[in-house]
Amino acid sequence: MSAAVDPAGGPIAGIDPEPVTIWLVERAPVAPPLRFELITGGHSNLTYRVTDGSDRRWVLRRPPLAHLLAGAHDMVREHRLLDALGPTDVPTPPVVGLCTDSEVNNADFYVTGFVDGSVLRTSAEAAVLSPAARSTLCARLVECLASIHAVDLDATALADLGRSADYVARQLHVWQRQFNAMTMRELPIIERVHDALVASIPPQHDATLVHGDFRLDNCLVTGDGDVAAVLDWEIATLGDPLADLGYLLGYWVEPSDAFSPLGHDATTADGFWSRDELVSAYASATDRDVSALGWHFAFASWRLACILEGVHARYMGGANPQIPPEVDLFPPSVVALAERAEALLAGL
Repeated sequence: MSAAVDPAGGPIAGIDPEPVTIWLVERAPVAPPLRFELITGGHSNLTYRVTDGSDRRWVLRRPPLAHLLAGAHDMVREHRLLDALGPTDVPTPPVVGLCTDSEVNNADFYVTGFVDGSVLRTSAEAAVLSPAARSTLCARLVECLASIHAVDLDATALADLGRSADYVARQLHVWQRQFNAMTMRELPIIERVHDALVASIPPQHDATLVHGDFRLDNCLVTGDGDVAAVLDWEIATLGDPLADLGYLLGYWVEPSDAFSPLGHDATTADGFWSRDELVSAYASATDRDVSALGWHFAFASWRLACILEGVHARYMGGANPQIPPEVDLFPPSVVALAERAEALLAGL
């Protein structure tokens, strides 16, 4: 088995180039040889830029190399979602194909077309947009989230994607279990906040498609502030749309915030909206009652704490061949997020 080689000449873990090339040639106008490059920044499934001899590009997604969580990293499910959303108003990359033959690359993977756009994580990266374009981007993010929550589940054949009732109760159970399976330290605040959240779950008024990880850096952004594509549909399911808005708030950083959970500060740049402005715009776009958003912000903060604990453990276990520098921030961020969740709940 030969190793994939990146543009700089080094091997690329997770890619067997010869069978992958044969597979892709049968499905796209590919001119071999192919070059593979791991796209850094994601913290779960692995994403590669694939470039052919004519400089045409695609994107390949596969599971991590180790420490896979039960029920996660499902390429078949993620491919199904992208394929179903193609005709809708939700901007997604065009699907090329899905491979479930382990003989090709030792794991399921799927390929999409390459979508041009920037991923904004830092204020330096946000500088590619003017303050006016940043404001436009905020409006567009809210529109995209509203579009996700307006997807016709029957028309897209997604009505059976998952259970829709009691979404946050099930999420609380799942992420508490995942946290306990991955952590190597004692953090009683996680259990304490979990119990407080369980005791105060607000009613779920409707059920929609939910992205499950909707945030700025899971979107490809154009220079004028549009969203070219929403990415990372790994944990999308059916559930409470207000939880999705809470997730966006959980990642959103304002200039007055004491910390950034991922070390990202893009949304502190001039022109980006406050969390309150995002919530107000979503309420106007969807006509939904957002009075429970304080609880969902707390839940999102606790959930992100659990996620970061697991991501840190996977990196330390070799699940991703490249460890980005922000991973060092994850252990203290877990504590800070749990403390934020506890403070938010106390203020309700």
